[in-house]
Amino acid sequence: MKLAIFSSVIASAAAFAPSSMKSQIRNSAVFSSESETVEQEIAVEPEVPETPVSNVVAINGWVPDEGKPCFGLPGAVAPTGFFDPLGFAQAGIKLNEIKRNREAEVMHGRVAMIASVGYLAGEAVSGPFNIVGPANDQLQQMPAPAFALLTVAIAAAELKRATIGWVEPNAGDLKSLWRLRDNYYPGDVGFDPLGLKPEDPRAFANMQTRELQNGRLAMIGVAGMCAQELVNHRTIFETFDFYNKVYNGINPYETCGDNLIC
Repeated sequence: MKLAIFSSVIASAAAFAPSSMKSQIRNSAVFSSESETVEQEIAVEPEVPETPVSNVVAINGWVPDEGKPCFGLPGAVAPTGFFDPLGFAQAGIKLNEIKRNREAEVMHGRVAMIASVGYLAGEAVSGPFNIVGPANDQLQQMPAPAFALLTVAIAAAELKRATIGWVEPNAGDLKSLWRLRDNYYPGDVGFDPLGLKPEDPRAFANMQTRELQNGRLAMIGVAGMCAQELVNHRTIFETFDFYNKVYNGINPYETCGDNLIC
């Protein structure tokens, strides 16, 4: 009985508590709830979604297809077909990564094709600066002004390519540093002084495949020439002459005298 009376008194006293105190309690609870919500929103970094593949327009006749290897980009030929032992274009890799890898392959292939010609031509002709010897040793023979101009020209070309193919970087989104434009076809920087680019999509895909195959071969060939000159310090034609003598039973060192390399 005493306990029931005491409980009734406590309940009555609580009913007459000041309204300001109740308001403070409610405001404190609401503020605490809002603070937790704000903290959760700040902690979660929004991810910038890629453009859906279905919304990408055709570029040079190519429409990205998730169901095809490498999203349907050209470059696979018999007898190997689609050859990707390291998984650079395996299922699950995003379209932007595929385009970026293809961009790197195309551009390195073009540089290698120029370099393969440069190795042979640069060693056969001394040029305006009387540069001689293996191609591996010719860069350091260039005069400083010519080397500086070469460096500036390469930097300008790379910056121009970046403005054409890449999305402008955003300091708040580090992923934008590696994002290509949705309407950019890998390697198509608009440089075609001879007008060789076909208008027909099928013809363009065939030409792109030929360029890729020649570029891949050139990358392997240039790597071989560079390694060969690092080993014997001879030009390509000197190495050819050396082994031609060996296979014909001629001593390639009989005219060397005391020189270690001849």
